[in-house]
Amino acid sequence: MSNTLYILPEEIMQEALVDFTQSLPIWLQWAGVMIAAAIPFIESYFGTLIGVVAGVPLPIALAAAIIGNVASMLAFVFAASGARQKVLARRAGGEELPEPSPRRQKVKRMFDRFGVPGVSLLGQTLLPSQITSGMMVSFGASRNAVIFWQIISIIVWAIVFGALGMGGVALFR
Repeated sequence: MSNTLYILPEEIMQEALVDFTQSLPIWLQWAGVMIAAAIPFIESYFGTLIGVVAGVPLPIALAAAIIGNVASMLAFVFAASGARQKVLARRAGGEELPEPSPRRQKVKRMFDRFGVPGVSLLGQTLLPSQITSGMMVSFGASRNAVIFWQIISIIVWAIVFGALGMGGVALFR
């Protein structure tokens, strides 16, 4: 058996984002956290963690990660809302729509079972907030309800991972 260490692509990306954030001047590191958190699959939770590991003070890392993730999520929600309007117009015109993908069907079942609050709070364990928020709007959920619950979820996940990050940094000092 080989003693080769395998590094996942996500770990490489997160390490690169930490390096990027640390390479910025101290007064600008919050911007690196904000940019990282706007990336789907990094989000507020890993954005906060990146900030903490990079040495950004926790309150600044939290705020920057939350702002970056919320801005990105809002772009997806408004795009999905516009797309939904176009699809509804096509459907009203009698056009046949394609069958949804298995992943979309899974999120739809979750949405039907748990609603906007449940999918917002738990959905980030499966897919990024940007994708789940866009899907919920496309299913017909209220855009404002999705935005409200996604912001709550983004804040909660950022705080949880910020606390874990602070604990991890303290443990390895």
